[in-house]
Amino acid sequence: MTGTVTIRNPGLLSLIVDPGRRGYSDVGVPSSAALDLYACEALYALLEDPGTAVIEVLGPRFALQFTADTTCAIAGARVKAFLDDIPLRPWASFTARKGSLLRIREVTAGFRYYVGFAGGIDIPAIMGSYTTNLECGFGGFAGRPLRSGDVLSLAAPRQTDTRIFPDGLIPPMTSPYLLRVTSGPESAYFNSDSLALFWGKGRQELFTVSTNLNRTGIRLQGKPLVFTADVPKSIISEGILPGTVQIPGDGLPIIMLNERTIGGYARVAVIVRADLDTLAHLKAGDLVCFALTDLEDASARWRKKCSLMKSFPSLCR
Repeated sequence: MTGTVTIRNPGLLSLIVDPGRRGYSDVGVPSSAALDLYACEALYALLEDPGTAVIEVLGPRFALQFTADTTCAIAGARVKAFLDDIPLRPWASFTARKGSLLRIREVTAGFRYYVGFAGGIDIPAIMGSYTTNLECGFGGFAGRPLRSGDVLSLAAPRQTDTRIFPDGLIPPMTSPYLLRVTSGPESAYFNSDSLALFWGKGRQELFTVSTNLNRTGIRLQGKPLVFTADVPKSIISEGILPGTVQIPGDGLPIIMLNERTIGGYARVAVIVRADLDTLAHLKAGDLVCFALTDLEDASARWRKKCSLMKSFPSLCR
């Protein structure tokens, strides 16, 4: 059985993504992964179909139409979704019939959400992944964002039992956000008072997310960090991880996401891996602050989160 879905409205930005293109950072190819891996894994559990290509969407007004009966699910940002005129429960799967129209009318919390289909989307994998690399123009759907009228082929549309993700495991997605960090390679470039206000317990400055944000990075506004005397305000470009917090010459942080492998600004901190999914939901005007932790705590948090995500299939009922 084959079928398609037709994009009627792509919202602000819609891309084909998956857990990422791994193992190519040494040649400058980033992971370009789904920014909210937790929501993506929840979607796979709801569909009983791990690792397939899904749609990452920004903003309301997203709409698509089905040409085959299949099971679909939505996870990520909290949304008001409708199948034809019937309201849908977020973070749950549902059956769509041929001709049905899925619409997202409003995003009530968070920023990005994920739409997937039982059986997956039929697109070729490039370098071991379906995800879209926008800068280089490959992967996903012709290496570009989805547009109104695009037709996506479904690999093997099928109907499954309705499954619901536990409400108690849906992360909060409201400002202000606390992001835990470990110290970065150039943290000594900044004076102690600046660092205390940046990540000190009970002393943190609140930064505001600017309008300058995309899948590459998020610029913050607020009180600039102060460089110590006689240190360079840029460095020879070196490797960076998703979640690296870079400080350019103006002293205002830039949080790097999933589309870069090197950077040339001082790396004051790195957001712990367990908190990276939060970055998918930062939008202009949101408030964020940072809290310093150590590698042992960061590793323990990530192990706990991985264990939880592995249990998703058994938790969805």
